Amino acid sequence: MSLPTTSTVFASQAMVCTIDQLASAAALEILNKGGNAVDAAIAANGVLAITSQHMNGLGGDLWALIHEPGQPVQALNASGRAGSGADPQRLRDEGLTVMPYRGSVASSPVPGVVDGWLAMQERYGSMDMDVLLAAAISCADAGFASSSQLARSSAVVSDVAGNTQLANLNPGDKVVRPRVARNLRALVAQGRDGWYGGEFGEALIDTGAGEYTEADLAVNNADWVQAPSLDAWGHTLWTAPPNSQGYLSLASAGIAAGLDLPDDPNDPLFAHFLIEASRAAAYDRPDVLHEHAESGALLNLEMLAQRRARIDPNQAVAWGDSYADGGTMYMCVVDSNGMGVSLIQSNAAGFGAHVMVGDTGIFLHNRGIGFNLTPGHPAEYGPGRRPPHTLSPALITNPDGTLRSVLGTMGGDAQPQIVLQMFARMLHSGESPGQVLNAGRFNLASPDPKSGFDTWTAGGEVRVLLEPHVAHWAPGLTERGHVVEVSKAADLSGFGHAHLIEVLPNGSLAGAADPRAKASAALGR
Repeated sequence: MSLPTTSTVFASQAMVCTIDQLASAAALEILNKGGNAVDAAIAANGVLAITSQHMNGLGGDLWALIHEPGQPVQALNASGRAGSGADPQRLRDEGLTVMPYRGSVASSPVPGVVDGWLAMQERYGSMDMDVLLAAAISCADAGFASSSQLARSSAVVSDVAGNTQLANLNPGDKVVRPRVARNLRALVAQGRDGWYGGEFGEALIDTGAGEYTEADLAVNNADWVQAPSLDAWGHTLWTAPPNSQGYLSLASAGIAAGLDLPDDPNDPLFAHFLIEASRAAAYDRPDVLHEHAESGALLNLEMLAQRRARIDPNQAVAWGDSYADGGTMYMCVVDSNGMGVSLIQSNAAGFGAHVMVGDTGIFLHNRGIGFNLTPGHPAEYGPGRRPPHTLSPALITNPDGTLRSVLGTMGGDAQPQIVLQMFARMLHSGESPGQVLNAGRFNLASPDPKSGFDTWTAGGEVRVLLEPHVAHWAPGLTERGHVVEVSKAADLSGFGHAHLIEVLPNGSLAGAADPRAKASAALGR
């Protein structure tokens, strides 16, 4: 099987990359009108919330990294908190040992995406929200043609109560979302009160049946937090702090940068070292990742050096029994002033919890699957708690602090693995954005493909899944002790929809959008 390829796109002033040409076009229009990278990112995310609700939407969460020239990198945590009715003992009494995957609001903290948009617009925006969401509202009212991925995913929510517009679609079907447009107009007209205190908020409380209260919805879910960083390959790498798993991207990069990586990124030894760096960084994630975890402790250089020292170039290490393709989208924007935005927004799984919020047309995410039901666990489900999060935006700065790149991907647990592969190919091997995204990838998975957030906790051997166009890695990895499987999937979305924009030394921009997302678009001017 061959992967459709992408090319590196060049621009002199600004660029945007998303999974959807409509979203990229909306963002570019904002940039052409004089808006900045944050304005453009909000506009693109708004359109994606309409056209790609199987992957992200208004019932989900948001994380972002923002680089403003001359200022420290800022991280935005707009992940929601569990409602006041969150009761772990009730779930344990029902016989559950892990969070319900779908069909339950217990796995749906209060959605944070709208708080995230408002926080970004308040701090950095140069345009009003009615301008930024105009394309999204128009798309919802006038309709759009269903993508093949949305059509394929729609079958799984055909029986969800209230879902009359996103059921059993065919590619190219016209989809209209008037109920979502109605709620976006309320947001534009009344701000936060029009959303969390309006029709959406009232319907969320009713849908929750005791899970949420008005007081829960009054709590703002967007917090500006310190972005952790780590130096590797002569650059500074940035990500989001816990409760995000972003630290794994940096930890694995810190481990890998100290290994003797081959010059050729297509050498099976290159893949082996990155696989081992990923496993070394992540094997204890379920035990250490929670909302109060400290980035400094998770990125302790002495600890990373100790884990690096265990890596054998000739043999896979038994790291332990701790660590799915989901519903997430990543986007990035760089504007003419050098501001860069790395933004990721998600439902967690495809169509989230498969629960619609009243008559709004909006599906709730199921990010609460990251909670733990073990009494006393630091990530135990409970009122006001934020769950461990897979969303992991990334950003790179040069030694002088200027922006080098904004990059990231969807992919659930695999996000840090994919970001590591992008870091290494870009910074160690010197590949262009198009080369980075066309390159084959690995993805680490447990024997149980439906084990939820912590795919490595199922026990047993971790499988190394390979894309078909790097099947030649299999013999070299197998002889090093890896359990290898070459994917036979027609859709390679499980290996991520990654995007990348690079600032070149002359100030021009180079970028690419992942060909694994069939309608992805990198647009610049």
